[in-house]
Amino acid sequence: MSKFIRQQTIRKKVTAEGIALHSGVPVKLSLLPAKENTGIIFRRTDVPSSEAEIIVTPQTVVDTRLCTVVANEYGHRVMTIEHLMAALAGQAVDNVIIEVSNIEIPAMDGSADLFMDLISEAGVISQNAYRKMIKVLKSVRVEDNGRVAELNPHILPSFEMEIDFPSKAIGKQHFKIEMQRDDFSQEICGARTFGFVQDLELLRKNGLAQGGSMDNAIVLDGDRILNPNPLRYENEFVRHKILDAVGDLYVSNMHIMGAYVGYKTGHEMNNKLLRALFADKTQYEIINAPRYAEILFRGKNHSKMWATNAISVAI
Repeated sequence: MSKFIRQQTIRKKVTAEGIALHSGVPVKLSLLPAKENTGIIFRRTDVPSSEAEIIVTPQTVVDTRLCTVVANEYGHRVMTIEHLMAALAGQAVDNVIIEVSNIEIPAMDGSADLFMDLISEAGVISQNAYRKMIKVLKSVRVEDNGRVAELNPHILPSFEMEIDFPSKAIGKQHFKIEMQRDDFSQEICGARTFGFVQDLELLRKNGLAQGGSMDNAIVLDGDRILNPNPLRYENEFVRHKILDAVGDLYVSNMHIMGAYVGYKTGHEMNNKLLRALFADKTQYEIINAPRYAEILFRGKNHSKMWATNAISVAI
């Protein structure tokens, strides 16, 4: 159980290459081990080394149009980090350096699945420092034009999402999951991003979706899914929204002990929710993982095995 209480990094450097979803550029991505309490840092290898590092925090998120973008004081950006961030959360990696050769993370298959495989290839190892977690003390809620995102006190990390699209291929979908053991890898990480053909022209005029294809997204035309292969889950669309939320919340660099609830939400609302949480120190408490374990053990009717399983994913 100690490896789940303590911070973790990867064992060795691993590399992948691919095409970026929005910018359409070819990208080389490398994950490198990092020291305790480093957190998650992006390093652009195509800019001067003195300007290359971008520390991931809710405050360094500078754009949320269809993806999450972080930037540093020199204006250097990394786009579409959310799927990789979700995989780092799912593999409970606290400290890592992410080298990227261009402005955006490669799309891979449009989910977090291949990023999870990359982290597994690197291996995950425990470090000496205790993992830090965010305990939600009060309900926090943000609303905008019918969209809602909130965090509520809860003993386990939990995610609930509802979406509602006019397309009959999606419609209204709802999904809720408490993240225990392998729940993220089995139920969420394979869900792919999606988009509509009718939106493509406008997106590309705005510099988005330049590299989008049926290889890295579910593509819809009105009520029809154009991809030749079947959906990975019956409700893959809402599961992907949960995947995005997992990644967007992990820009806090800490796992959240609380229940996330979203309605028609996305990257913008997720970032607003994090900023709203941290704006009031009475709404949260930073605790270390041993104290989290104590809270779980004290929980009514919660066995030691149940608590160990919960900490083993820690997202």
